[in-house]
Amino acid sequence: MEQRTAQNSRTTKETEISVSLTIDGTGKTEISTGIPFFDHMLDQLGRHSGFDLAVDAKGDLEIDAHHTVEDVGIAIGECFKEAIGDKAGVQRFATAACPLDEALVEVALDLSGRPFLHYEIDPPGQKILSDPPFDPQLVEEFWRAFVSCADVTVHQVLVRGKNTHHIIESLFKSMARALSDAVRVRGSQIPSTKGVL
Repeated sequence: MEQRTAQNSRTTKETEISVSLTIDGTGKTEISTGIPFFDHMLDQLGRHSGFDLAVDAKGDLEIDAHHTVEDVGIAIGECFKEAIGDKAGVQRFATAACPLDEALVEVALDLSGRPFLHYEIDPPGQKILSDPPFDPQLVEEFWRAFVSCADVTVHQVLVRGKNTHHIIESLFKSMARALSDAVRVRGSQIPSTKGVL
C-alpha cells in the first residue's frame, strides 16, 4: 500500500505553521506551538492515533492563542485530507470513548467528505494554568478548523467530568482512537454507495 503521508505549510500575518503527518506511523510526535498545554494535547493526538505528527507553529501569542490554535487545526486538517487520499478500503466510521479519571468524552466520526462538527462539551471554564494560560474555549475552535479542512463529520459529547484538563485530554485521546479506527484499511473498495467520499 502506498504510504499515506502529507506535509503542509501555512503562513499568514498572524501565524507561521508547518505540519507533517503520516497516517500509518508509530505515534512519533514532534510538537512546538509555544503553548505547552496545546503541545501536550497534540502529542496525545499523535501518540494515541498511531500517526506520526510534527507541528512547528509560531503565532502572535502576545495577543492571544486563538490564531495559533485555529491555524494549526486548519493545517492538520488539510494534511489529514491529503494523506488519506480517495479513502479506498478504509473502515470510514468509528466511535471511541477514552476515560481520564472522572472525565469521559465520547466521539463518533465519519470520513464522509462532508464537514460537520457537533460539539457538546462544556467544561467548568477555568483556564488551564500553563504559561501562557490555555482557554478551554479554543478546543472547539481547533476541532472546528480541523473538521472543516479534513472534510469529516464528527460528534463530540461530554459524558461526564469535572476537571477541565481531564475533559480536554479525554477528548483528544478519544478523537485519536476514533481517527485511527476510521482510517484502518479493511479492503479495496470506497465505502460509499456513491463510489466516492
